[in-house]
Parts: sequence; C-alpha cells; structure tokens
Amino acid sequence: MNRRSFLQAGALGSLAVFTGCDPSGAPATSTGTQAGRLVGPHPALEEATIAGLQAEMEAGRLTARTLVEQYLARIQAVDEGAGGVNAIIEVNPDALALAEALDQERAEQGPRGPLHGIPVVLKDNIDTADQMATTAGSTALAGHRAAQDAWVTERLRAAGAVILAKANLSEWANFRSTNSSSGWSGRGGLTRNPYVLDRNPCGSSSGSGAAVAANLCAAAIGTETNGSVVCPSSANGVVGIKPTVGLVGRSGIIPISHTQDTAGPMARTVRDAALLLGALTGTDPRDAVTQESEGQAHTDYTSFLDAGGLRGARIGVARNFFGFDDRVDALLEEALAAMEAQGAILVDPANITTMGDYGRAGLDVLLYEFKHDLNAYLETVDPSIPHRTLADLIAYNEAHAEVEMPFFRQELFVMAQDKGPLTDEAYQEALATCLRLSREEGIDATLAEHNLDAIVGPTGGPAWVTDLVNGDSFGGGSSTPAARAGYPNITVPAGFVMGLPVGISFFAGAYSEPTLLRLAYAFEQATQHRAAPTFIPTLKT
Repeated sequence: MNRRSFLQAGALGSLAVFTGCDPSGAPATSTGTQAGRLVGPHPALEEATIAGLQAEMEAGRLTARTLVEQYLARIQAVDEGAGGVNAIIEVNPDALALAEALDQERAEQGPRGPLHGIPVVLKDNIDTADQMATTAGSTALAGHRAAQDAWVTERLRAAGAVILAKANLSEWANFRSTNSSSGWSGRGGLTRNPYVLDRNPCGSSSGSGAAVAANLCAAAIGTETNGSVVCPSSANGVVGIKPTVGLVGRSGIIPISHTQDTAGPMARTVRDAALLLGALTGTDPRDAVTQESEGQAHTDYTSFLDAGGLRGARIGVARNFFGFDDRVDALLEEALAAMEAQGAILVDPANITTMGDYGRAGLDVLLYEFKHDLNAYLETVDPSIPHRTLADLIAYNEAHAEVEMPFFRQELFVMAQDKGPLTDEAYQEALATCLRLSREEGIDATLAEHNLDAIVGPTGGPAWVTDLVNGDSFGGGSSTPAARAGYPNITVPAGFVMGLPVGISFFAGAYSEPTLLRLAYAFEQATQHRAAPTFIPTLKT
C-alpha cells in the first residue's frame, strides 16, 4: 500500500486496518520488504492521518483499542531490538485500558473531538501522572513518576487522545554537553533515523520525530528551546510546529529556559499538526506567560488551512542561512520556485542582519535560566528521588559515568552551575540583548522593512552519520532567530538529499501561527514531499 492510499482506499483500506490484512490479503503481523523498503505490520497505518483514523472509528470499522494494538505491534516490530529505530523509551501500560474507555464513551456519548481515541507519543521530559516515568532520558530520574500531568498531557487527555508511549530524546533535551550526540540518552540509548539507520535523527525531540516518521503513532509532542522540534522534524521528514512561547503551557515539562522553551506538535501532515496545536492552547494556571496568549490563541487551527494560501503572500528569503550545503540550497531554490508558481511574492534577499551580533549572550541566558528553572522543577519531584538540584545531578553523573557519560561529558551542566541568580546584572543584560536582537532589530525589523507575511530558510541539512566519538555535525539551519525571540516556526518537508529528508522553515512574529499554517499548508499541498521511511542500514554511495 502506498503512502497515501489509506485515505483513498475507502472500504478496502478500512477493511485492511480492521482485519489486520493488507489489500493483497497478506497478514499484517510481520515485517517484510516492499518496493525495496521495509514495511512493518499493519501497513495500512503507514501515512494514516488523524482525520482518516477518526473517520474509520466513526464508521465503526475501527476502534481505539484496535488502533492502539496495531501501533504497539508496529513498535515491537520496527522500533525494538538491536536493529530497530529505538524511538520509544517506554510504552504506556495503561494505553489499552484508556482506549477501551474511550471506545465506550464514543458508543454512549459520541466523540469529544478530532483527537478522540487517537494514539499520541510524548517526549520523555513531559510529566504524565500514570505508571510511566518522566526522566529527560537520565537514569538519575529513572524512578520519577509525576504526581500531576503536565499541561500538555492534561489537554491531550481532555481532548480524548490516548497517551501511547514516551519517546526517547537527547538527554536533558541536549543541554548537558558541548560534544553531545543527538538522540542518545543514558536511559534510552540511541535513537536512529528511520530513513537510514546509521544516520542521526537530530534532537532533542529525536524519538518524537522518528516515531512519527516511522508510523509508530498518529502524532507526537516534542519540546524546543532552539531547534529541538524543527530539526528532528526536518531530519525525519515530518511537519513540526514550534509555537510562540506562551501559546502552550510549559508546566510539568523538565525545563531549560523559561524565555525560550515550548512544547510543539510533530506530525506527518500540516493538518494533523494543526489539529494537535489547537488542543494544546489555553491559559495554564501554573505558567503565567500563557496569560499573554488570551485573545491570540485558537482552539481550531485547521480553519486557517488554505491550499491557495500562498497566492499574494509576501515571503522573505533569509539568504544568510543558505550556503552551508549546495544540495540543500538547490532544494530550497526548487521550494522557492514552487511558491512563486503558487502566486507568492518573493522578497529575495530578506536577511536577518543581527544574527552575528549576539556574542555570548544567547548561551549565557540559557545557562542562567537552566540552573534556575531546573532547580525549581526538581523541587517538585517525589521525595524518593534524592537528586534535588543541578549540583546533585552533576555529582550523580560523575558517580555513574560508565552509564551516563560513556561518550560525552557534562560541560554545560558545570557551566550552568557556576552561574548566579537571575538577579545578576550579567543575566539581565544578556537577556535584553537577545530579545532586542531577535525581536525588534531582528525578525520584527525584517518583516516591517519588506512588508512580509513570513520569512523562510532551510531548517537544516540531511542527517549526518551518528558519531558518538566526535558528536553532532549539524551543518546549518535557521531556527535561532525564532527561538531567541520566542516566535513561532513551522517546518515542512522540502525534498530529499540522497534519500535523506530536508525541511523548509516558515517563521514570523508572535502569535502568527494562523498565517504560517496557511502558508505551510499551501506549500505542502503544492509539493507533497513527505514519503515513508526506508529503514535501510546505511547509504551506499
């Protein structure tokens, strides 16, 4: 079954999902190859959309329990074991019971909405008040079971989603070492890129991106401080939304930076990502910054999706993020041509000229805030967890170096521990510098100067070979301006370099998600670059 046939196959596709057979009659319980690529069990789930799955459940041809069972079978076949993707760090033992309860509720009362019965995976830095641990990938928190759901978890449960599993991640959201390898954690091991398994999934939402790409769930939630949603979305060929800071509550998420952190949806289509985003908005009583989103947030972002949405849109091309890879540049040129063909007005170049002016300010803000914010989170964990401060974690890592530091150390932890309180003048000046350069003299200035609806740039390059000795090799990307400003950023698949996905980013000012979704959706519909992964061991060049 090809990657879009689930939505097109009608009754045949429905029968395939419900009975556990593919349309050829082959049993959908084992892993095999088709057209040169690995196909896991229940291939009808490949590229299934939330709307498509919901339609099957509404028609009575599929249940939430059956859907959970089939995703769990795919996780067992495709994700687990020595040659698996290793995107999932822990499966929710309550998933089947939750699905059964939602099936009963549907039968008696009808669905709560578009996410009713839909299996979603959460990054393992998001609290779930259930039998699953929340660890940020560290063995130091292996026994930590949250007493209260994170805001994101609470909102998904209220919408009727099934929390299927926790996803592996770059340990501590990739804020431990200056020489880390994305996708590796002491608790979860190494996540692999499902397109080419010896390639890196990027991070820190590595498992979230890989799980969505490998069709192990309907969608996932990641978190970003700078690039941690959009980079793994790009490297794994999926759509990622990094919302405006304040649009989605952060309570119950293991933090790095209260000025940059946010959770965001990761899905195979823009529409699915928009569905998730609408479920996550609202005023979080434990996160005061969400009060700023009142009057700016929406509960249904799909209403902004328009296949003709590029017509007349003024798109700025941030050329100062090009040039790190000729092949990526070529893909971006094709993407720009596709936008022009859809009626977009390109302003080229529309560079963000302040990008080289930060000095140490950006890192210093993160170091100060990480120490402060992490210590505050650790105060809330169960008293049975002895590690209550960043200093405790540093000591734990040294005492358990064979598990926690076999490949890279904890330079960023040590640098953060050396910082003082948030009242330090050095912190205040660094934060003011970052906000000024990224906002009024950065994105805001560029948008205003050229009268733009959005700015575009390459999200990143093709996935690199994972190198646990030398660490990551990012190449380039465009996530930093929106990350430091706290502004939204959406990445959409833009094509492939030697079979490896590459994304294009759309970003603009605060709470511009409706505009960005309109543009991203129109680009996606015009280009259709998303393709299911191949799971090949390595590239033969």
